[in-house]
Amino acid sequence: MTLEQNVLAKNDAIARDNRAWLRKRDAVALNLMSSPGSGKTTLLERTLTALARSRPAAVIEGDQATSLDAERLRRTGAPVVQVNTGAGCHLDAALVRSALTQLDPKTGSVVFVENVGNLVCPAMFDLGEQRKVVVISVTEGTDKPLKYPYMFAAADLVVVNKLDLLPYVDFDLELCVKHARSVNPDLTLLTLSATTGEGLDTWLNWVAAQ
Repeated sequence: MTLEQNVLAKNDAIARDNRAWLRKRDAVALNLMSSPGSGKTTLLERTLTALARSRPAAVIEGDQATSLDAERLRRTGAPVVQVNTGAGCHLDAALVRSALTQLDPKTGSVVFVENVGNLVCPAMFDLGEQRKVVVISVTEGTDKPLKYPYMFAAADLVVVNKLDLLPYVDFDLELCVKHARSVNPDLTLLTLSATTGEGLDTWLNWVAAQ
């Protein structure tokens, strides 16, 4: 217990420093968390393409072993720094600080952090981001907010993706929203399809407001 407290306290101190570092550059960081396969890389591809003419954007890409997602995102033209965590299941503030230094984002940037895919440990670590975003998809279970309450309790926004597949899967959107708000009554939720673009404007407006 004491070791865990010490680790988190050290992480939180670096996270505060990251936030101050970003603030000096008038930049914001958005931490995107999800289970594997939610479609957050596709959402980022769409987002980076849409932002290309209006606001500088960059990505810190977290992955245990590959750079496959980073390669996809670089094709949008945005700067991307890859962070491989090996056996680690999440990014921490120190890893993000090192990536920020390497990334050197422009003044006014939005820095997207694509965290390692799982709905457990990323919720515990403050990275110095301004907002935590959870991306789930309709191909996952309606009960995800109840099974992983700490993730949804920590989130500022929940994005429900793959809306185009809703007619073909057993997913109760209304009940999922109810479960999410039972965990975190202050949550903002929006639905979209990163594949078709449905609902993407609402997401882009949310990003622009940060």
